[in-house]
Amino acid sequence: MKFRIGLIGRIVIAIASAVALGLLLPSIHEGFAEIFVRVFATFNMVFGGFLNFVVPLIIIGFIAPGIAELGKGSGKMLGIATAFAYGSTVIAGILAFVVANTFLPGFIGNVSGKDIDGGTREAATALFQIEMDPIMSVMAALILAFLLGIGMASIESKAMLAFFDEFNLLIERVISYVIIPLLPIHIFGIFLNMTFTGEVAKVLSVFAFVFVMILLLQLLMLTIQYTVAGAMSKKNPFFLMKTMAPAYFTALGTQSSAATIPVTLRQARLTGASDRVTGFTIPLFATVHLSGSTITIVSCSIGVLLMNGLPVSFVEYLPFIFMLGVMMVAAPGVPGGAVMAAVGPLSSMLGFSESMIALMIALYMAQDSFGTATNVTGDGAIAIMVDRFTKT
Repeated sequence: MKFRIGLIGRIVIAIASAVALGLLLPSIHEGFAEIFVRVFATFNMVFGGFLNFVVPLIIIGFIAPGIAELGKGSGKMLGIATAFAYGSTVIAGILAFVVANTFLPGFIGNVSGKDIDGGTREAATALFQIEMDPIMSVMAALILAFLLGIGMASIESKAMLAFFDEFNLLIERVISYVIIPLLPIHIFGIFLNMTFTGEVAKVLSVFAFVFVMILLLQLLMLTIQYTVAGAMSKKNPFFLMKTMAPAYFTALGTQSSAATIPVTLRQARLTGASDRVTGFTIPLFATVHLSGSTITIVSCSIGVLLMNGLPVSFVEYLPFIFMLGVMMVAAPGVPGGAVMAAVGPLSSMLGFSESMIALMIALYMAQDSFGTATNVTGDGAIAIMVDRFTKT
C-alpha cells in the first residue's frame, strides 16, 4: 500500500524543515545560507506573482456560475435557506472579530513589539524580478462576476452557463494541481526567510495561540447555532449536536463539505428535520454555509495584521466580513478552497501583501479540517431552522 502524506502533513514538514535549516545554515556558512534563502525568496516571488494573476480568474470562475446556479432555484425555501446561511456566516465573522480583537493584541504585544520584518537580519530578496500583472483588479473581477452571474440567472442562459461551468472546472484544476501542491514549497520559503531574520519564534507562538482560540470559537459557534435550532424545534441542543457528531468527524478526515454530504444528510434527518428540507438544504449549505471557515479566516487575518503592526478597526473590517460571506459562495471544493477564495478581499480590502497572504494561508491550512467540520456540523442546525421556518 502506497503511503501518501496529506497537505497538512506536507505543510508541517515544510515549516519544521524551514526552521531547522534557517537555524543551521547560518552557523555553517553565512554566505551560502543567504544564497540558499534568496533562491527560495525567488520562488516565492514567482509563485506570489502567479497567485495574484490567478485571483481575479478565481473570483470570476467561481462567483459567476455560483450566483447563476442559485438563481435557478425557485420558491421561498431557497431565499430563506440562503438568508440563514449568509446570516450564520456573517455572525461567525463578527464573533471571531470581537474575540480575536479582544485577546490577540495583548498576546502578540507581549510576544514581541517588533513587526515581522524587524528581525536580527534583513529579509533575503529575490535573485531577480518578474512582473505578472493581473488582467484586472480584484474589485473589477467582483463586479464582473456579479454582473455575469445575475445576468445568466435572469435570462436563463444555458450556453454562457455551460462555458462558465467549464471555466470553473479549469480554475479548480489550476488550484488543485498547481497552487495547492506548490503551497508547501511557498510556505517553506516564507518560514525559511523568517527564521533567517530571527522572527520565526514569535510567529510560531502566535500560530499556537490562534489555533487554540479558533477551535474554542468554532465550538462556541456550534453551541450558539444548536441552541437557536433547539429552541425553534423544542429539542435539547446537546442531543442535536451529538446526533450531528458523525458528520463532524467525517469532515475532519475528508476536509471536504461536498464529500461529507451523505453523512451530513443522514444525520440531519435523524435530528427530526424533514426529508424535503434536508434533501434541498444540505447539498446547498455545503457550498454556501461556511461559518467555521469564516471564523478561521477572520481570526487568522487579524493575527497577521497585528503581527505586522497594522491597526484593526471594526468599522473598516465589517465590510470585509460582509464580502467574505459572499466570497464563501465562491469557495472551490478543494482543501484550502475557502482561503483561496478570500485572497482577493484580503489584498483589496485589508491591504495584505504577498508575504502576509502566505502567512495567512499557512495559518489557515493548519486548521482547515476543523473549519470544514464546523461548517458541515452547522449545516444541520441551519437545516432545522429552515425546516421550522418553512412549515405551514
